[in-house]
Amino acid sequence: MAHSSSGFRGTRVGVTEGTGLRNQGEDPLGERLPRICVSYWCVQGHETRPVFVKLPEEQIPEVWDCRRCGKAASRHPGAALGEEANEDGYKSHLDYVKERRSSQDAEDVLAGALQRLRARGGLAD
Repeated sequence: MAHSSSGFRGTRVGVTEGTGLRNQGEDPLGERLPRICVSYWCVQGHETRPVFVKLPEEQIPEVWDCRRCGKAASRHPGAALGEEANEDGYKSHLDYVKERRSSQDAEDVLAGALQRLRARGGLAD
């Protein structure tokens, strides 16, 4: 199950319905694992369809991040999501950088980069 505060959710790269092998049995390649594709809709109407290994209904997450806008998406189209789901939304790369660095750190990094560019002659004063 995906963690609600992470903007990085989904299935493994390359997973499609009907793929995946179980290394059991006589076949050296294994048996195909049963897959299920579940639809989720965000407030803006985008549909996200992650693929899961066939799980019992109660183990399939009710909320998933929209792959287009990053907002919380529900398994029921048009369903109102609670405030908690909206608060723990998508974080951009810049949001993560801002969590790690202060404004002064950013100024220092920028000044250092500009100094190196000027030293190489790649940037005019």
